[in-house]
Amino acid sequence: MSPAITFAAGLALLILFGWYFFTEAARPKRWLGLVLTVFMVAFCLEAVWPPAQKIRLGLDLRGGTSFLMKLTPQNNEALTADLVEQAVEVIRKRVDAYGVSEPVITPQGRDRILVQIPGLDTAHIEKTKTELQRVAKLELVSVAPDTGGRIARIEAGEEILPPDLVLRTYSDKIDGQDTEFKLLIKKRAEISGEHVQRAYAYYDAGGYGVSFTLDAEGAKLFGDLTQALAPTHGQIAILLDGKIMSAPRVNEPIFGGSAVITGRFSDKEARDLASALENPLRVPLQIEETRSVSPTLGSDSVRDGIVAGLSGLGLIVLFLFLYYHFAGLIAILGLVINLVLLLGMMSMFHFVLTLPGIAGIILSLGMAVDANVLIYERLRSEMAEGKSLSAAIGSAYDKAFSAIFDANITTLIISIILIQYGSGSVRGFAITLSLGIMASMFSALVTTRTSFRFLVDNFGLRKLTMLNFAPKRSFDFIGMRKLTAIISGLAVLGSLGYMAVRGEKALGIDFRGGDLLTLVSEKPLALAEVRQEIEALGMGDITIQTERSGQSEMISLRGSAGSSQRLFDALTHAFPDRGISLVAQDTVGPVIGVEFAKRSLWALALSFVGILLYATIRFEFSFAVGAVVALIHDVIVTLGVFLLVGGELSLVLVGAILTIVGYSINDTIVIFDRIREAFKNHESGGILTTMNRAINETLSRTILTNFLTLLPIVALYFFGGPVLRDFSFTMIVGIFVGTYSTIFVASPIVFWWSKLSGKSVRREVLAKPEGARA
Repeated sequence: MSPAITFAAGLALLILFGWYFFTEAARPKRWLGLVLTVFMVAFCLEAVWPPAQKIRLGLDLRGGTSFLMKLTPQNNEALTADLVEQAVEVIRKRVDAYGVSEPVITPQGRDRILVQIPGLDTAHIEKTKTELQRVAKLELVSVAPDTGGRIARIEAGEEILPPDLVLRTYSDKIDGQDTEFKLLIKKRAEISGEHVQRAYAYYDAGGYGVSFTLDAEGAKLFGDLTQALAPTHGQIAILLDGKIMSAPRVNEPIFGGSAVITGRFSDKEARDLASALENPLRVPLQIEETRSVSPTLGSDSVRDGIVAGLSGLGLIVLFLFLYYHFAGLIAILGLVINLVLLLGMMSMFHFVLTLPGIAGIILSLGMAVDANVLIYERLRSEMAEGKSLSAAIGSAYDKAFSAIFDANITTLIISIILIQYGSGSVRGFAITLSLGIMASMFSALVTTRTSFRFLVDNFGLRKLTMLNFAPKRSFDFIGMRKLTAIISGLAVLGSLGYMAVRGEKALGIDFRGGDLLTLVSEKPLALAEVRQEIEALGMGDITIQTERSGQSEMISLRGSAGSSQRLFDALTHAFPDRGISLVAQDTVGPVIGVEFAKRSLWALALSFVGILLYATIRFEFSFAVGAVVALIHDVIVTLGVFLLVGGELSLVLVGAILTIVGYSINDTIVIFDRIREAFKNHESGGILTTMNRAINETLSRTILTNFLTLLPIVALYFFGGPVLRDFSFTMIVGIFVGTYSTIFVASPIVFWWSKLSGKSVRREVLAKPEGARA
């Protein structure tokens, strides 16, 4: 699709959205909702179809290796953005030599470069690391004249190539066409690149050129060389890593150490040549992180992700139909459209789908149902009051809007923080979750409501039936606040105590650095055999575990940084008949590990601050305090349970914890929204009675949404493969802990805080402005 059509379509959508949300007339709103839905679905289908060609897969799904490299300038040299870009171009030329398709070489922050090489065999990782870290070699070499067709005679075997010369290919533009030349250059360079102090591209009346400056020794060497070449207008070849970048002619002797190169340069060609002369890789790059997945494991991950996704989707669809009957079909339609919009946006904005991204899609399916359940439980209440179906639907959507909006915005805050502060894998998860949130709000508030409007107004729908498994009696949840405070306090203290006992051992390689290898063998390889062989090496603390992915039994080994090659070599030498192969390898340096830990803590702290501010703006400060205390409780207890079963903290786990924070606040916001509504409707009863009533009235929604979110997460746990097992287990624990804190922690904290502050919660909430309506 051309940019002009895309822009026109985007502008039309913006106008339609504005019209839809500002009009109050039922008929135009109904048709606008239909046009918007059809337009969005068609737009996204065109962007994503065929998915095999349009959806870009990350390295963990198609196999390959990524390197996070750090530039370390010497002698207090300033690290500028231009220097980083120059280094990127040098690395790109090296990666292009591998002949791989769609490599990614991009700056990361101020002083790092991310290199992703699809399809790189895990057996070639060490060789590639050496090549990427190699100091770039810049040379200035004189070119021997091609007298009387000398090069042609040498190529034809009619003349012997002198031992001090070498034949090299040089590409240049002649009349706008790339043309290749053969040059005879000296084997030994007259001037090395270390003498070049500065180089830059410039533009004047004669076009683009390159100016460079040499140090004192280089200036003398360059003066002697140009003086020798000037009478015959000889050439100087500029070589970077053995490749001729340029071969300018010498028109006159050049003394003083400053020179300019002119020619038929374009802007990019001049900048590339200046980059080569400055040689940004004159010092080695430091590889801080390596992550590698074999194509076999990548394809297994795709299969596992598809199975987990379809299983989770199937369970949700089945339950919605059985529980909500015909209304469930409308919710299923919204769910399908939600998935189409999500994938379409990923393709449209060229986002890369990673394995954590699949987890984000699966989780977003569960969370998308939350809005439908919230609306349908409201609809049940409205119909129970004797309202017509049309009036009940309108009232249900209007009353549910503020809770849906607030809950999704808080989760979106978490996702944005994850995108900003997360690593590549966590960022992929956050992107899909963010897109899923936006898609679910559209499908729930526009698509399903439009469907109901047409069914009621045009097709005579007058009645809806639903099952109801919610408890009939009311529970005094707030009355148990002292007992649950003791339980929560013990759980938090126990979790913190166990974290202290585990200490550094609770941290995975993402945070403390080290190597992680994942191996498979064609013939059985016992864990005891591996342990015996590794212990004989005397390499210190090496953690050995088994993991299962589909039909494959894998062995993972965790050791200190740089230990992977020695471990792999030892096992393949000890068991040559077992067919051992490397399917995944991660290496994280201790410095970047500490930085990952700091960024994770920042992400968590900013999440709490963001939720505190938003809840204060939308509700009242005591509500914000209750929400944040409940979230801190959820994070600590969930981490405690995860570590208790032997887990290790990783970057993916940080994504799971922050997702729990976003999901848990959803439940809390729904209850707070019902309390706010009770205050605004001036319902009878004190603060404790109102809180109890709100918790009981939303209990069916809490049970249903948590159950429906658990369905895809459980599917992810059993079918998503070993990479996402820790993530899904943490999510399962977090959902249960979050449900508990929503009921037994958040609301009591609001009550206690309001008593301590001496403020009336009711009066403060009533002072807040009304929320928007769909």
